[in-house]
Amino acid sequence: MTSASVPDDEKAAFWSGAMSRTLVPVEVAPLSGRPLDGHLVSHRLGYVRISTLEADPARLSRTAALIAQDHGAEPQVGVGVQVSGRAVLEQDGRRAQVPPGGLVLYDTARPYSVDYPERFHTHLFHVPRRLLAVPERDLRYASGTAVSLAEGCAPVLLPFLGVLAASAHSYSAPVGDRLAGSVADLLSALVTQLAAGRAADGPGSPNEHLVRRVSEYIDHHLSDPELTPERIARAHHVSVRYLHRSFESEGVTVSRLVQRRRLEACARELGRRGRTAPTVSAVAQRWGFVSPAHFSRTFRAAYGVAPREWRALRSDDAG
Repeated sequence: MTSASVPDDEKAAFWSGAMSRTLVPVEVAPLSGRPLDGHLVSHRLGYVRISTLEADPARLSRTAALIAQDHGAEPQVGVGVQVSGRAVLEQDGRRAQVPPGGLVLYDTARPYSVDYPERFHTHLFHVPRRLLAVPERDLRYASGTAVSLAEGCAPVLLPFLGVLAASAHSYSAPVGDRLAGSVADLLSALVTQLAAGRAADGPGSPNEHLVRRVSEYIDHHLSDPELTPERIARAHHVSVRYLHRSFESEGVTVSRLVQRRRLEACARELGRRGRTAPTVSAVAQRWGFVSPAHFSRTFRAAYGVAPREWRALRSDDAG
């Protein structure tokens, strides 16, 4: 998409519509005092949307009102990779300055804005949030954070994303689906690293430390069908009552958290197509679901479709 043939007084609205249809609903406003010229190229690689935007100085805003209007859409984790020009992202009270060659994370489920104060060239990657299989708390810690080439797993992730953006159009559906899985895995690792670093910067309360330890314990024992609040409490030398009280501020019970993480893991695995794709029952059992019927009911309640339908839809998206 390009604004070359769009009348000057309609270019801002054109870009707002183009970005909203391609990624998520946003408002786009020029920052230079001149009509906003640029072009946008977008591809889908499995369940990952990759878009390259080159344009004049602009502000992209995702407001609370736009999020409310977009209530039926699946939340995404966004990653901006700056090729040229600077970006300044604000989310959750944090302000991230992103120079050329840098990367920034954001969560489309919460308001944010991005200023590009000069002509810019950026790659935007959007991945369904639930497929990263990271705790909500970790994502909140990591979003609105700028990452340089020297931080965490960025030396691996940044070159990979740059090559992927340049070559996304050339991959077959099966290869694209596997590459999308690699993107999700690397982003999960980055979120985990950023969250751990941010948590280490502050003292935190005893409850916060327990919540983090329990969340990590759950992630490491999802395949165990006996992963119950009682077992988790024993492993952390606290009472079940104290365990539940510690998670009240998270807005989820421990049992629901275990179930949600298992469903996320199953959805992620079912979304990856390959010649030797496991059966739905095998995936459910691998992630701690004992009863296939119970798994199917729970999956449908969470995702709106049966596991087999989810697999088919992911395959269609990849194609």
